Amino acid sequence: MTMSADDLLDALDPDQREVALALTGPVCVLAGAGTGKTRAITHRIAYGVRTGVYRPTSVLAVTFTARAAGEMRTRLRDLGVAGVQARTFHAAALRQLGFFWPKVVGGAPPRILEHKAPVVAEAAQRLNLAVDRIGVRDLASEIEWSKVSLVTQDDYVRASTALDRPAPAGFDRQAVARLLDVYEQVKTERGVIDFEDVLLLLAALLESRGDVAAEVRAQYRHFVVDEYQDVSPLQQFLLDQWLGGRKEICVVGDPSQTIYSFTGATPHHLLTFSRTHPQAQVVRLVRDYRSTPQVVGLANRLLAKAPRGKAGGHAPLELVAHRPAGPPVGYVAYDDDDAEASGIAARIGKLIAAGTRPSEIAVLYRTNAQSEPIEQALASAGIGYQVRGGDRFFARRDVRDAILLLRGAGRAAGADEPMPQLARDVLLTVGWAPEPPAARGAARERWDAMQALVALADDLAAAAEREGRQAMLPDLVAELDERASTQHAPTVEGVTLASLHAAKGLEWDAVFLAGMSEGLMPISLAETDAAIAEERRLLYVGITRAREHLELSYARSRNPGGRASRRRTRFLDGLWAGDDRPAPRIARHPSPVPPEDVDRDLLARLMEWRASVATETAKPAYTVLNEAALMGIAARRPASIAELARVNGIGPAKIDRFGATLLSIVAGGESR
Repeated sequence: MTMSADDLLDALDPDQREVALALTGPVCVLAGAGTGKTRAITHRIAYGVRTGVYRPTSVLAVTFTARAAGEMRTRLRDLGVAGVQARTFHAAALRQLGFFWPKVVGGAPPRILEHKAPVVAEAAQRLNLAVDRIGVRDLASEIEWSKVSLVTQDDYVRASTALDRPAPAGFDRQAVARLLDVYEQVKTERGVIDFEDVLLLLAALLESRGDVAAEVRAQYRHFVVDEYQDVSPLQQFLLDQWLGGRKEICVVGDPSQTIYSFTGATPHHLLTFSRTHPQAQVVRLVRDYRSTPQVVGLANRLLAKAPRGKAGGHAPLELVAHRPAGPPVGYVAYDDDDAEASGIAARIGKLIAAGTRPSEIAVLYRTNAQSEPIEQALASAGIGYQVRGGDRFFARRDVRDAILLLRGAGRAAGADEPMPQLARDVLLTVGWAPEPPAARGAARERWDAMQALVALADDLAAAAEREGRQAMLPDLVAELDERASTQHAPTVEGVTLASLHAAKGLEWDAVFLAGMSEGLMPISLAETDAAIAEERRLLYVGITRAREHLELSYARSRNPGGRASRRRTRFLDGLWAGDDRPAPRIARHPSPVPPEDVDRDLLARLMEWRASVATETAKPAYTVLNEAALMGIAARRPASIAELARVNGIGPAKIDRFGATLLSIVAGGESR
């Protein structure tokens, strides 16, 4: 249902409403984490369209991730606004470059390199630089930084020295400068461009060709830039060409969430916006609707302790929590990494047993290398998970096959056939089933992906019903096509494992921050004051991902039995609640329950039941439930699912499959 202009304003708090009413630029929105910035700017666009101030096609909203762009388009569609362009910088630039290139240059634009590595390796070889795979990766990253920072090969040595930016390990600045030059030569010889060139070429085209600039500026008259604290000099240069001196721009950001400076992002443009645009209207969003007061309080205290010198910079926004009180933030010190992983898995198991969906739980860490023991612990507990930053959803072969089948079925479907059931019928042929497979592995991953498509079909059908129409299978295919073009994947059910950088822009009911020790947070590579300040902001981003449950932990040593040489991160000095004694170790194979606590008759019935299940399924008895779990049940005599979940060795998968039977056995029922 289309909302009226008054309805749009009534749906906002006073600060958000101030954003929506600021229809003419320049406007600067300083929006803290969880304060509803996307809601504010999408309602601003919708209000501008509804009141006739904007033509939908004259608005260009640019974001930094395809997911954010997809979210913005979805919200605008739900508000009844169609035609607004919401894209990433690269997607918007690529679209315009593809349109103008044949007219100005002739022919199709050059092919875009998917990976810089082959070209970097060849450039290094021509310079007789010895490089391995890691060296190539580091040099490619440095090339990206120089290009988005508008640093040429002639100016690289001076600029990197002035910024105290070290050259990639094993190379001096002069060698990197030469490599920048040869890299461009190799690209030209191969007739290819990289992703940074898309922005550079379009900006240069707009700067040099008045006719092209006039056509773009006639099309786009109002600009919105999300996450403006992460804009690079190159992106700002392109934005300036789009604007052409006009002031119709609304920027939204939070300097305290600047965490990508290593890629060339800088909060400079956000922090100086009021000086660059003296007539700018500045609105602060500080009402936090995402997190409990406990989480918000920790986030505020973390930033309040930051130095305010050259590296610390600005005074942060102080968030005001608008959710009811929740559980206290947890702080746990473990003996070693395995104990930390197992402890986190056990805590997650209890949350799931108590009703929290796995997709609403995340484990976040500083480096991707930290995920392995956590993956193992979750797998041992029978808890499904997905690693963010792994294979892209729409690149999976099973997903591509499923969409192909849905497309074909959509062409043949009758007008009165309900879409959710049709989608289920199709997906039954490619790995979906009403219930998930018991085991982890490829079959479960395939089911999780298909279930995400089923859930999306249900969501679309529900949205269509609210609008008084019936969703059809082609609607699902169209939605998937749009999402695939922007890599806006549907939600896959499972605990999310992600680096702190990859978690930016996301949120969960429960968040576990693992590895909160010196050397990991801040990372050992952060040696300057500016780098340490950015690590603090990274922890702030991690904390503010949590809606209700938040637990921070670290391990005193890396390996079991190792020397306890680690200490918790300096960022939590004065914030860590309680003492710092190690938490009780939760082993992967829990220690036996004391014999005197075990109900021997109950244990015998449990053993009999396990043997019968093993015989029926032709599997070893220990794969049904191990002895420690059986003894734990016989000792605790759980009377509910929640109590059963507290028994070591019994995860959500075991509870789903055997929970009711086990409780019946405990209560004295049949063992078969």
